[in-house]
Amino acid sequence: MDLITFGVQLLNAVQYGMVLFLVASGLTLVFGILGVINLAHGAFYMLGAYLAYWIALITGNYLAALVGGVAIAFLLGLALESVFIRWLYGRDHLAQVLLSFGLILVIDEVRQILFGKDVHSVAPPDWLSGSIQLTDNLSYPVYRLAICVFCLAVAALIFLVITRTKIGMIVRAGAENREMTRVLGIDYDKVNRLVFAVGIALAALGGIVTAPMSTVYPGMGDGMLILSFVVVVLGGIGSVAGAAIGALLIGFTDTFGKVFFPSVSGMLIYLLMALVLLWRPNGILGRREV
Repeated sequence: MDLITFGVQLLNAVQYGMVLFLVASGLTLVFGILGVINLAHGAFYMLGAYLAYWIALITGNYLAALVGGVAIAFLLGLALESVFIRWLYGRDHLAQVLLSFGLILVIDEVRQILFGKDVHSVAPPDWLSGSIQLTDNLSYPVYRLAICVFCLAVAALIFLVITRTKIGMIVRAGAENREMTRVLGIDYDKVNRLVFAVGIALAALGGIVTAPMSTVYPGMGDGMLILSFVVVVLGGIGSVAGAAIGALLIGFTDTFGKVFFPSVSGMLIYLLMALVLLWRPNGILGRREV
């Protein structure tokens, strides 16, 4: 492998890992902080892609699809938390699994009614539709580079909010001891609603930015759901920094595994997870049991 090809694969690994982080960070917020197992997380990723297709079709503007899709997903998250999810806090995981599985069925049925089973495409913005010529036979899409930069910016914003803002401090305090935050007079019900809505919006954002790089099709969130749970387990439940590390590890393992070990690339991610858990049973940045 020459240096240019290695660089291209390196960019692909980072881009894939950062998109995966967008989706998995939403899951780690909902799962790690709220304690809710959301099996519908992949369905919201798919919903984001379909929202991007629908809004771009109406407006002809991808940026409108990006902003509008995230806003719709955020409002939907607020509504779902208020009507359904709020009753699941503190209950056994079976109730959470059943409700979130029901959401998968509802979202998929609505998708089929509105869009059918056809495969759709979303065009990137004109100013990001070109390619950078690397060699006579090799070029790299500008949109993929833009996604790397955008996802890194979103990741930096997430870390900034969690570590440097009052709402981030409240979320971290509630994750450690929710009852104590209530005693201090903090309305944690509103915090729960916000955290769940942000988690759903991040899943949808992952689908929106992925849509121009691939097609929009039924069931596209199934594989992403599995990978998101792998990221959460690798990084440590409730750790956003751990989710970033886990997502990048999966990005590099999957990308370079397909290049060097194509016959077994499908199992390398799960082998990585097994090795990490043998080393750190609670994940890379997971808290140790005392």
